[in-house]
Amino acid sequence: MNYQQLKEEIIAHCKEIGIDKVGFASSDPFLEMKSRLIRQEELGYQSGFEEKDIHKRVTPSAIFDEPYSIIAIALAYPSKMKQTPIGKKGARRGIFCRASWGRDYHAVLRDRLEKLEAFIVSKAPHARCKSMVDTGELVDRAVAERAGIGWSAKNCAIITPEFGSYVYLGEMITNLPFEPDEPLEDQCGTCTKCLDICPTGALVQAGQLNAKRCISFLTQTKDFLPDEFRTKIGNRLYGCDTCQTICPKNKGKDFHFHEEMEPEPEIVKPLLTPLLQISNREFKEKYGELSGSWRGKKPIQRNAIIALAHYKEASAVPELITVLEKDVRPVIRGTAAWALGKIGGEEAKAALLAAQETEQEKTVLDEINKGLAFFLTENEVNS
Repeated sequence: MNYQQLKEEIIAHCKEIGIDKVGFASSDPFLEMKSRLIRQEELGYQSGFEEKDIHKRVTPSAIFDEPYSIIAIALAYPSKMKQTPIGKKGARRGIFCRASWGRDYHAVLRDRLEKLEAFIVSKAPHARCKSMVDTGELVDRAVAERAGIGWSAKNCAIITPEFGSYVYLGEMITNLPFEPDEPLEDQCGTCTKCLDICPTGALVQAGQLNAKRCISFLTQTKDFLPDEFRTKIGNRLYGCDTCQTICPKNKGKDFHFHEEMEPEPEIVKPLLTPLLQISNREFKEKYGELSGSWRGKKPIQRNAIIALAHYKEASAVPELITVLEKDVRPVIRGTAAWALGKIGGEEAKAALLAAQETEQEKTVLDEINKGLAFFLTENEVNS
C-alpha cells in the first residue's frame, strides 16, 4: 500500500471534516517526557487528574498492540467573544476560560477523530486505531510537539505558528507506517512574560508547572481554597488564561472556525449572584455542555462567592447570608462566611456573629472567625 499517498489523502480529508492541523509522529516511547513526569511526581507538582501510570503515559505500546504511528490533530478555538457582557456594581460577572467556551471540546474532538478513523479504515481496512483527547493515557502536548503541530512553550502550552496556543489537541495511535513529520523549532526565545505574570507563581521555570498552584487547577478543586490563593483568582469561575493572553505569539489570534466552539456570552461570563443558589437541574441545563462543568456546580459556586468578595459586592450580602445560614455544604457555608467578612458592613458582621453562636462544623467556624477578623483589622486601621 502507498502510505505516503494515504498520508496526503488524510491531510486533505482533515480539512474537509474540520480538523485545522494534523501531524504524524513515530510511536517510540517518550523518554524525555518520562524523566520530566518522574521529576514532577517527586516534587509533588502533579494535579492528580492525570493518568497515574507514568509508563502508560509515555509508552504507546503499553496501551496499543504493535503501534507504528501517531496522528496528532489540533482544532483552533476563539479567543474573543463577539458581544461581551460587561459586569458592573450590583451585577458582577464571573468568567469561564476560553478552553471552556462552547460545547465540551472532548466531545468535539472525539467527533472529528471518529470521522477521521472511519476515513482511514475505508482506505485501509487492515488499519487499527485508538483515539484519545485529554483524558487518555498519552501526554497530548508531547505527541503534538513530536508531530510538528507546535512547540512546547515556556508556559507548558503547545504554540502553533498559525493559531497560537488557542488550540485543542487530540491524537490517534495506529498500526499504519506513516512517515513522521519534523518537530518545530522553539520560538519562545528570551521572552519570559508568561513566567513573570503567573498570578500564583505556578510556572516554576520555563516548561515546568506546579499544577497544584495553577489557578486552572485550583478553580477545579472542591474543598476550601487555601487562603493564599483566594485573592489571586479574581472573578475566574473555571480555568485561567493569563499565561496565554500575555503571550506575544497569541497577539491577534482569534479564530471562529467551529460553530460548536462559539461562546454564549451569558453562559461563559455569567452574573455571579444567581449562581449562589442555582439548583443541580438548572446548573446542568445551563452549563452542562461546557467542559468547565465536569466537576459539578460546587467549585463554580465556591469560586463565585470568592469573586463577589474580590469585588466587595455589597449587594450580594443578603444572598451570602442566606448561603451561610442554609446551605448544607460546609465548604460553601464557610466560603460565604469568609466573603462576608471581606465585603464588610454591619449586616455582614451581625450575620457572622449570629452564625458563630449556632454553627457546629469546625471548618465553618474557622471561616467565620476569619471573616470576623477582617472587622478587627478594619477597626485597628480606623483607630
